[in-house]
Amino acid sequence: MFGSLYAAEGTDPAALAAVAREFSPRIEACGPREITLDLSGLERLFGDARTIAAELRRTAADRGLRVRVAIAATRATARLFVHHRAGLTVIEPGREAEMLAALPLSLLGSLSHDQHPNDSNDPNALLSTLRRWGVQTLGEFAALPSDEVAMRLGQAGVQWQRVARGEDRRPLVPAVPEERFEQTLELDWPIEGIEPLSFVLGRLCEPLSAQLERRDRGAATLHVRLHLVSRAIHERSLQLPAPMRDARTLRTLALLDLESHPPDAAIDRVTVAIDPTPGRIVQFSLLTRPLPSPEHLSTLAARLAALMGEERCGSPVLVDSWRPGACAMKPFAPRDSALARSEPRGDGARPAVALRRFRRPMPARVRVEAGRPVHIWMDRRGFSSGRIACAAGPWRTSGEWWEEGLVSSPPRSGEGGWDHDEWD
Repeated sequence: MFGSLYAAEGTDPAALAAVAREFSPRIEACGPREITLDLSGLERLFGDARTIAAELRRTAADRGLRVRVAIAATRATARLFVHHRAGLTVIEPGREAEMLAALPLSLLGSLSHDQHPNDSNDPNALLSTLRRWGVQTLGEFAALPSDEVAMRLGQAGVQWQRVARGEDRRPLVPAVPEERFEQTLELDWPIEGIEPLSFVLGRLCEPLSAQLERRDRGAATLHVRLHLVSRAIHERSLQLPAPMRDARTLRTLALLDLESHPPDAAIDRVTVAIDPTPGRIVQFSLLTRPLPSPEHLSTLAARLAALMGEERCGSPVLVDSWRPGACAMKPFAPRDSALARSEPRGDGARPAVALRRFRRPMPARVRVEAGRPVHIWMDRRGFSSGRIACAAGPWRTSGEWWEEGLVSSPPRSGEGGWDHDEWD
């Protein structure tokens, strides 16, 4: 058994949904003013269908809402009657086609929300075609031979003919209520330092972890808001490399980040919020070694960043620079080797070869005359020393001298500019 609520113009959709959820958790919004709900099993609580309809309308009136109510064995029948008739309408099971026969054909246009995404024909185009055929009521449309309708209107026409007969095109898709993953704790006394804050974050992360577990969700972004006694708000946001919901991991990551970016004053209120994402599905392979869990990798990376600095931890990336040895760091996010091998390569692409060179610097003494090297001494065996016969340079490989603004006024040594010149 299904019911349909159709509210007056200007009704708050959230208020209408709240009324529907008081009777059934399975509701579907069919527009800003219409909601369909599954009423199966409510007979044991309220009685027959007419009593349920009266209770629905009375509850809506107590909330200040004016609604129409229709109850039938199918969603399509309830929706058609709630758009056609004001007040309360109850259709007995088995009489859907009989009761719909006299209704005008234009009511199909009010069910455009029920259109399947793959349908190429919208109900308005279908209605204009049927009117040219002389069809005026739902009963006349339902009486047409289905084979002839399929031949001339396609499968979309057949589906809309089923609606005219009171049959549902698809099952009800329940709307999931929006749930906020947020916890706040008001402190009796202001706290300072990481150690007392760890207990507070633990109390907030545990219920959030349980809430994520119930909804099969993981945390994509972790937000920590600290309300300080100075009336300032110290907020930090962490982008997690993979969906996770372990309370200890979330607390550790938040603490390590706050240790690197501490607040300026004592804390009197703490709020932890999470941006949810679908839970992670892990399928290990029997042929490859599994990678460490994202929780362990995230915790290790956060500890290293707190110890060494964020700019010194991660994965190296190439930098568009002429300086030898120049590199930058990006967040460490390992990829599955099997997935990387399965990705298609472009035409003519060759496998990348990684070459790493580790060499300790060799000490040398150089004599310079008139700004040019003239003699070199090497203390290591196997390397010759003597007078420099030919030299090319100097090559200014530091200071980014080729960038605009540095050519006219080169920075001094030790200020991020040209530290030294190189000669060949």
